[in-house]
Amino acid sequence: MKELITEICNRYNIELSSEELQQFEKFLEIFIETNTSINLSAIREAKEIIEKHFIDSIMLDVFFSFTNSSYKETDLEVEGIPSKNHIKIADMGTGGGFPLIPLAIIHPEIEFIGIDSVGKKLSAINTFIDTLGLSNASTLQWRAEEIARLPEHREHYDYITSRATAFLPTLLEYTIPLLKVWGMLIAYKLDDPEELKSAKKALSRLSAKIYKVKNYQIWGQKRVLIFIEKLHPTLKMYPRKVGIPLKSPIK
Repeated sequence: MKELITEICNRYNIELSSEELQQFEKFLEIFIETNTSINLSAIREAKEIIEKHFIDSIMLDVFFSFTNSSYKETDLEVEGIPSKNHIKIADMGTGGGFPLIPLAIIHPEIEFIGIDSVGKKLSAINTFIDTLGLSNASTLQWRAEEIARLPEHREHYDYITSRATAFLPTLLEYTIPLLKVWGMLIAYKLDDPEELKSAKKALSRLSAKIYKVKNYQIWGQKRVLIFIEKLHPTLKMYPRKVGIPLKSPIK
């Protein structure tokens, strides 16, 4: 499987160290095995898992560096966010562990927390974390609307990643309250300009703005990474009660 992983990585100009390659090979093995008993993903074939899950998760590193980015460097220092020291990243709606596990493999210097409301999936992810020896990754079982109300988590994270979790206005309400001021949401989405337009009011209400959008393709499918920065503390009314951001997005 190492050869297959390397071949697909080369296609996307992604280089993995021998240790990272070994971990991805092990992750592929245990993911396929676990996915037969717990429905973590509809994707079953090794080649598709590598490309549609592993590669898609780490494509972020092609466009952005957590530890060497010049993004708002002055502001980060003023606000006290450690741009090059300890970085804490939450993966909202981590599901089957993407992008959580792949990012934790290639960034052992960063702390990752996977957040999801489904205990069965988190149990599987915890097994992945233990088997792969990822001391920089952990999980929390919470609904997004509830965890963002807890003082120890509200405005606590430097970055939040989220992959195919929710309609963008809903996702903004789930995640922006958890970010520090000048923190950043990185949303993995299908390329849909109308969805971006629909987020205009939510961005305004939640004191956030689109920093940049990066386009790429996986398996011939057009996808985007949307980088959204938080400008001011979130109003206390957000997020609204469980279920409301999903049923009635800000728009």
